[in-house]
Amino acid sequence: MNEEQTYTIKEASEQTGLPADTLRYYEKIGLLPHAERKPNSHRLYRAEDLETMRMIACYKKTGLSLESMKPFLTLRRDELISDYPELVALAEEHKHHIEQQIASLQQIVVFLEMRLLQARTFPESGSCTLAEPVKGRPRA
Repeated sequence: MNEEQTYTIKEASEQTGLPADTLRYYEKIGLLPHAERKPNSHRLYRAEDLETMRMIACYKKTGLSLESMKPFLTLRRDELISDYPELVALAEEHKHHIEQQIASLQQIVVFLEMRLLQARTFPESGSCTLAEPVKGRPRA
């Protein structure tokens, strides 16, 4: 008899890098399906559960909220996201948001590069190049 490989919560945690408490929480909120249980009530995970855990970790790295990733996790392995226009739209919207964040961070990098260049060229200059609003009453 060829029995399917199962993993304890500790083994699943080690394999995926997700803490056991996090796995319990993901199960509680419905992000992970309820785990099978041993007679002693300990959780047992299958290989596809570990794959789902890895997908959650990947989506999390993109900044996608736990609630927003639920529809993506309902896809079976053999299903394509392109078969679901609403998921394609969500993914494109999230990608656009990330691209905006990257552009904003690039502006910060340019600002810091200019400050560093200025510090090397004019070490005694310490004023901020970003103007502060004028406080007090305007002069007539």
